[in-house]
Amino acid sequence: MGIRALTVNIGNPSVARARRQLVWLARQDVDVLVLTETKASAGCELLREAFTRAGYHVTGAVPVGGGYGAMILSRLPVEVDTLTDAITYLPERVASIIVSTPAGPLRIAGVYVPSRDASPGKIERKQRFLDTFVVAAGKAAAEMPLVLLGDLNILEPDHRPRYGFFRPFEYDAYRGLVDGGLVDAFRHLHPSVDEYSWVGKTGDGYRYDHALVCTALARHVTSCVYVHACRTGPEAFTDHSGMALQLAHPAPGRLAVSDPMAQSQSGPDTLF
Repeated sequence: MGIRALTVNIGNPSVARARRQLVWLARQDVDVLVLTETKASAGCELLREAFTRAGYHVTGAVPVGGGYGAMILSRLPVEVDTLTDAITYLPERVASIIVSTPAGPLRIAGVYVPSRDASPGKIERKQRFLDTFVVAAGKAAAEMPLVLLGDLNILEPDHRPRYGFFRPFEYDAYRGLVDGGLVDAFRHLHPSVDEYSWVGKTGDGYRYDHALVCTALARHVTSCVYVHACRTGPEAFTDHSGMALQLAHPAPGRLAVSDPMAQSQSGPDTLF
């Protein structure tokens, strides 16, 4: 079956919404879950504790000072990774693990790039983070095979439609990741498909959520699709679609985990 991963922006949920998310996430038959837009909040802690108690390996710093971050929930045995040591600005927005596979070590990283508005402070924050992160991702991909998933809050330079308010540094960040040895897995399999992971109130679509793999892994990508059910279906619990990636890459044995639903302190009978 290879290695299956899924990334979802959970939008710093309230406890009530986190319970709904837990129901959906617990059903996903994947090896690695990457959750973005996490925070030091009761909703995110509910998810962290439920998966930890169920036996998943949970990685990702709890953001401090009201910041946001990323969290990785793994059903595969992992080793501690040092990628975040190279992120000198907002390191809590990156989480990473190393999986020892029969083919050698594989690094899986999750990232939540800052969003911005027109204010100088938020523009500077996003550009500063991207400058640091793009360099670190390139070095990480050169060290060992890399899978990068998450909400990058950037668009490919030839994104359709074209939005005039995106700045050159945002498109340059995408180019920097690709020039640094990463392949956009969705574009690799779907070179001309227009699909979106976030849709604004005016109906305009944006492909913010991405899965990128190092060049050596590109030929092993067997599936990369957006999962819209968490955004538009009857169980919708976020304003982002997820992204599911499958690699024909040998995987180690999964951890012996239990049902995260049963590990929620609230209990499955009180989810709604």
